[in-house]
Amino acid sequence: MPSTTFHADAVLFDMDGTLTDSIAAIEAAWGAVAVDLGLDPETVTAATHGKRAVDNLAFYRPEIKPNEMDAAVEAFEQSILDFADSFEKRTARRRSSGESSAGFSAHAGLDSGESTPALSDTSSSSHSGSFSTPSLPSSSSSNDSTSGALRLSFATRLSVMLASARPEGSPVFDESAEDKHVDEKRTDTDIEAAWETEADVVDCSIRILPGVKDMIECIPNGRYAVATSGAKTYAYGAMTRVGITPPPVTITADDKRLKAGKPAPDPFLLAASCLGFDARRCVVFEDSPSGIRAGVASGATVIAVCTSHERSKIEGCGAHFVVEDMRKVRCATEGEGEGMKLMFTVES
Repeated sequence: MPSTTFHADAVLFDMDGTLTDSIAAIEAAWGAVAVDLGLDPETVTAATHGKRAVDNLAFYRPEIKPNEMDAAVEAFEQSILDFADSFEKRTARRRSSGESSAGFSAHAGLDSGESTPALSDTSSSSHSGSFSTPSLPSSSSSNDSTSGALRLSFATRLSVMLASARPEGSPVFDESAEDKHVDEKRTDTDIEAAWETEADVVDCSIRILPGVKDMIECIPNGRYAVATSGAKTYAYGAMTRVGITPPPVTITADDKRLKAGKPAPDPFLLAASCLGFDARRCVVFEDSPSGIRAGVASGATVIAVCTSHERSKIEGCGAHFVVEDMRKVRCATEGEGEGMKLMFTVES
């Protein structure tokens, strides 16, 4: 199989979608925000991916005051971990009781004592009542991240669920203003009910992605860092849940030294500087369009992994290499001490 070999000084990893797969828990958390605001969950989750929670919350929740933002970010990112943990706890409870997954009903989570984190009160929210429900092919999610397959989007599953719940032939628009108001109220209720049900059955657990363990083990200490759009609560929580020890240089979104988050190059430039290397002599592993653009802007060699996006969605973002996952990349060391180099071989 054709391959390309090159050398670098250090590695800068993105976290979510690159080292860990917690996309379902993140989408569940942003889906909750979307439902609270009367917005389309699929649109909100797509718009927020790869960006800092502080930037996303500032956009979608402008009423949050500057002195309240740190607490809001921490609470939101804790909700991501709560979604992940609630699924794991329900699964463990079913296993201990001998209940098969095939017999797990949509409402089992509500009876287990480990239900999905509740939606906030939406009575004062401004609801648009407009939701896209695309027709998408069915797909099953794998419980094994080593398969390399993308897990079906939580937001996609929710949209399909809402679409299937609409009576066949029912009109999207109604001529009667009074009936339309009733339909909008019903839509809000249906969305919340569907969201709660889907969040209870979807696998929101956090997993380590294919090839990550081997890659990290190949790189000497002090030669790699993590630069993530997640804040410290979520970043450290996600990595420790899959057995990754956060490296000494872990740049999170709440790092006060950052002037801007991805797609600006600041997180990668800061990470490289903290390691003591020029970013132009580093390799960046990324999965999202905004992260890939940040890596390219930093001057690093960027390897994009197709672990959260289809290849067609990221191959035009400027990455030097686009691979299925980290199993397509090998790393070895050459030399010792300060003169050590990392040799990368990328399968095309």
